[in-house]
Amino acid sequence: MFRELRVPLNPDAGAAAAVNQKFDFYNKNVVYINRSVLNEIINHCREDLPYEACGLLSGQHGRNEMMWKIRSTEKSPTSFAMDMKQVSAALSGMKKLSQTMTGMYHSHPSAAPLPSRDDIRNFHDPAAAYFIISFANRKTSVKCFKIIDHKAFQVKFEVIR
Repeated sequence: MFRELRVPLNPDAGAAAAVNQKFDFYNKNVVYINRSVLNEIINHCREDLPYEACGLLSGQHGRNEMMWKIRSTEKSPTSFAMDMKQVSAALSGMKKLSQTMTGMYHSHPSAAPLPSRDDIRNFHDPAAAYFIISFANRKTSVKCFKIIDHKAFQVKFEVIR
């Protein structure tokens, strides 16, 4: 179901079950994201090159239907820190739209689209999707992960609409 990174390959059943309980819609093994949202994310990340970009995702029923650009307080090609005032405003906006946070994204301007140790340590919502957009070798690559108990699991994502 999941492929764990940086640790032995089979996640424990408890971690996988926790994801399935919180991430239960249509197909538990797939993250859904609207095509327009994915395009907006890629454009945002490209605009912020050579620095890392970041943002939040929201929607209903676990689908990633809207993106919220968040300013990084770090201007760095290898790290980011979300502006907490913008995070708070985004969460308020989600609530007004009757949406929940379904995920987040950030870019790796020159590294592979794999979560770093800092990414794994700092991301705490096992139900949320974690998208990483890479521009390494001048190619755009997108991967999606779940981070559970400080372990990263790559998951399939499906672009809809």
